[in-house]
Amino acid sequence: MRCPKCGGDDTRVVDSRMQDATNAIKRRRECRSCGYRFTTFERCEDPIEVIKSDGSTQPFDRNKLLVGLMRATSKRDIDIAQLNGLIDDIELELRGRTLRAVSSHELGDMVLKRLERIDKVAYIRFASVYRDFKNVEEFVRELDKLR
Repeated sequence: MRCPKCGGDDTRVVDSRMQDATNAIKRRRECRSCGYRFTTFERCEDPIEVIKSDGSTQPFDRNKLLVGLMRATSKRDIDIAQLNGLIDDIELELRGRTLRAVSSHELGDMVLKRLERIDKVAYIRFASVYRDFKNVEEFVRELDKLR
């Protein structure tokens, strides 16, 4: 592991801890060259495939999902830790399955189910992009479901 401050490659692990139930390990490292301390995370590399609506597949990407959630929750009182927890919960559920593939439709529904419990405005923002509303009537129908 290279030091982000000086670029040195002689680092040592100072502390390791399991991170929640996500099978991630949080490590505190120290550069032996400059003494800088930094944190790294290790996650299991057991890829989950997302099957897109056109039939193509791509690996599950936490960061891509986080960006979408951040857009939906923009200017809302929602902490990034909540969003990461939501993604952790989805990833844990997906890793608990025997099949390592999920349709983008099912993934979107998983996000909406959890987002509805956190913030209804963020839910409707995410739904408007995910469900690709074509007109105001579709938007209103989705709002009616929330009432």
